[in-house]
Amino acid sequence: MSGTANNRPVRRRTFVLSAAAAAGTAALTGPLAQTASAAAFGYTDDGSNYVVDTGANLVFKVSKTNGDLTSLVYRGVEYQGYGGMNSHIESGLGASTVSIRQSGTTILISVAYGTLKHYYAARSGENNVYLWTNKADTSVSATRYILRVKKGLFLNDEPDSYTYTNSTIEASDVFAKSDGQTRSKHYSKLRVMDYDYVGWTTGSVGLWIVRSNHEKASGGPFYRSLLRHQSADGGGLYEILYYGQNQTEDQRFGLQGPYVVSFTDGGAPSSSLFPGTLTTSWADSLGISGYVGASGRGRVAGVGITGRNTAHPYTVGIANSAAQYWGSARASDGYFSIGGVLPGTYTLTVHKGELAVYSTQVTVSAGGTTTLNSIAIPSTNDPSNANAIWRINDWNGTPSGFKNAGLMTYAHPSDVRAASWTGNVVIGSGSETSAFPCYLWKDVNSGLLVYFKLTAAQAAAAHTLRIGVTTAYANGRPQVVVNAWTSAIPSPPTQPNTRSLTNGSYRGNNHTFTYSVPASAWLTDTSQYNVLKINVVSGSGTTSYLSAGTAIDAIDLLV
Repeated sequence: MSGTANNRPVRRRTFVLSAAAAAGTAALTGPLAQTASAAAFGYTDDGSNYVVDTGANLVFKVSKTNGDLTSLVYRGVEYQGYGGMNSHIESGLGASTVSIRQSGTTILISVAYGTLKHYYAARSGENNVYLWTNKADTSVSATRYILRVKKGLFLNDEPDSYTYTNSTIEASDVFAKSDGQTRSKHYSKLRVMDYDYVGWTTGSVGLWIVRSNHEKASGGPFYRSLLRHQSADGGGLYEILYYGQNQTEDQRFGLQGPYVVSFTDGGAPSSSLFPGTLTTSWADSLGISGYVGASGRGRVAGVGITGRNTAHPYTVGIANSAAQYWGSARASDGYFSIGGVLPGTYTLTVHKGELAVYSTQVTVSAGGTTTLNSIAIPSTNDPSNANAIWRINDWNGTPSGFKNAGLMTYAHPSDVRAASWTGNVVIGSGSETSAFPCYLWKDVNSGLLVYFKLTAAQAAAAHTLRIGVTTAYANGRPQVVVNAWTSAIPSPPTQPNTRSLTNGSYRGNNHTFTYSVPASAWLTDTSQYNVLKINVVSGSGTTSYLSAGTAIDAIDLLV
């Protein structure tokens, strides 16, 4: 999915570019680029590797033994490799069957390792390498492709970088600098739907991986995963095929790709390479296992969505056990269109922010468009529509707006830039949301207090208290105390079983806890504050920020 134009200047060193940035940057290479030099397009065999010259400025080598990418030379400079390691699927395959053939202006290298099939393709006159990976089952561990890049070529001090002078503060992959800022390879800031490519630029050379459409990935449009890292040894760019961190879905199998390794003269990669834009009719006859061309795919389109809260963006996703896709709903009327869909029956879900507010079934056929009439979101599907005595934050499936929420997608909770995780909240103060911490932990800030007053009529009745969460770690969930009344301990909902709150992700399974508070719990003196105490309970977790915890979406007391 491509973004809108955003002409951000290219900085001197290195950064992750969003989808939107690329649309406004001049394309220097791509599938429509003309031959950049007089070099001959073709391949040779050096005995150990197949050597491919794209006829432009790029020469790369693939091992005939295991399918590793062993060399990546652009304008005479070697970019591949660090620590004696090549670029490859997962941590490398064993002995594989590797073959090569040229079909006109395309060269395809095929790698077979058990049930796994992997492919590299080059096009005459382009500084790109196109990759596909077909993982058929769990017999082969292939969850990523990592492009390893030599040290010193691109330097950065972004959230997803680190050096060995930093101190390790968690799990050997989260580090603290001397100034108290934290760094980790997990801190990409971005959801899948937020980026089309990832990489670095020096201003004169850019090296990027343009992601695939992720139809065989898992987690949906809001998923966050490892994208890039940079350390003293070198750097890594990733296409994640299945990422186990904070995962909400089962693994999907089949062909994923193409994803593209692209060199430029410093600018962004061509938007013609982006998922949703890239066309690969030239690959239709190459015999790639699991490949389905444009003619074998369909489209889903909706004329509009009513019942939306226009203060929030809406995203439409379709998914089944075999594939996933998504698209943005137009702000003016909710129109959406999702193309390139494999035939099948899917669950279509409309999200307000990241909160599911509507779902239905839709069937897609090859070569056809499934057009849906206007979707009406029932008022009761959006929890924000319920009448509330008070509400902290709007329900949108994210902690956005709460204290420290913006920082937590690219920093550890212990980061020096984080505001205090403690502190109580007073309803009516005007700072209820910004003062409330986005995360609660059993060992850090459990027992947070919310003060509020009720009218005599309100205090005479029972009310429902709701706490919405977006994920949890170690089964952390809220138990509440209202004045002298204590709720039962709720059962833990299904959530990912890996780290989340400390490695840049609040995305789990949205869940709403409800508490029926009896009238006897309220204070009868309307001049006094009632006190809501929120405890985090669990028998799991360790200490500090790895104690049981949860991320908050919204809290309200209903009329």
